[in-house]
Amino acid sequence: MFSFELLLEAILFGVLLGCFYAAVSIGLSVSFGLLDVPHVAHPAIMVFGSYCTYLVASFGLDPIVAGLALTPVFFLLGMAVYRFYYETFEKRGTEAGVRGLAFFFGLAFIIEVGLILVFGVDQRLVEARYIGSSLSLGDFRIPYRMLVAFGVALLLTLALTLYLSKTFTGRAIKAVAQDEPALRLMGANPVRIKQWAFGIATGVSALAGAMLIVVGPVEPSLDRVYIGRTFCVVVLAGLGSMTGTLGAGLILGVSESIVLMLFGASWAPAVAFGLLLIILGIRPQGLFGR
Repeated sequence: MFSFELLLEAILFGVLLGCFYAAVSIGLSVSFGLLDVPHVAHPAIMVFGSYCTYLVASFGLDPIVAGLALTPVFFLLGMAVYRFYYETFEKRGTEAGVRGLAFFFGLAFIIEVGLILVFGVDQRLVEARYIGSSLSLGDFRIPYRMLVAFGVALLLTLALTLYLSKTFTGRAIKAVAQDEPALRLMGANPVRIKQWAFGIATGVSALAGAMLIVVGPVEPSLDRVYIGRTFCVVVLAGLGSMTGTLGAGLILGVSESIVLMLFGASWAPAVAFGLLLIILGIRPQGLFGR
């Protein structure tokens, strides 16, 4: 039976879930939204980051600290992946997007199969003091793991927003997909800027993977669950908008939570695709895009 208490609880949980969705989508917002790279392997790299976090955290580190420690490694990995993509596909110009799409689908498949071969199909999880406990607010209980994801999402959004707006490299990243010749006149190399930005997007995926395994157990095929959600958040936000990504994540999280309350868990995954179709039909530039 519907009640306002259940609705309030759904909205509260949806806000926390939405911040988590924003955090796991912000790397895709950089690579796809700002660089126009068809990075469909983003969720697979994020799951790979979860398994790397699992390995590093097994030495006694907090999962979020482990994710931060892995960020520079994933940054270098992202730079190497983009360089290969550029030399093999983007540099040739014609049909680079279609071929690049096949490349990233292949990369996602390789990551998933590799994780299955190394770790098997069993779920993996980590331990921390805040996992399994919750904060009591009257009749509501808020899991600390969701509060951790909420805080990390806000800090990550703030950090990337300041970096992209206050530094020369950040402004170059925002400009590289719009006007490469003008960027060259400013003394910046577009290829190096894109490589650096893709490294940032991949480095952020390591931290997103850490949050993913904090929120719940992970398995190699989990990337299929998040590919629709992450692209929905990025398109809903308006390609490349960091603050818009946070707002779009909140919209998706609250919508999913309310649908889950009213119609059950089986309908929740359809929310992302429904919102994606509606936004593409009504406002293709996204809710927060120009």
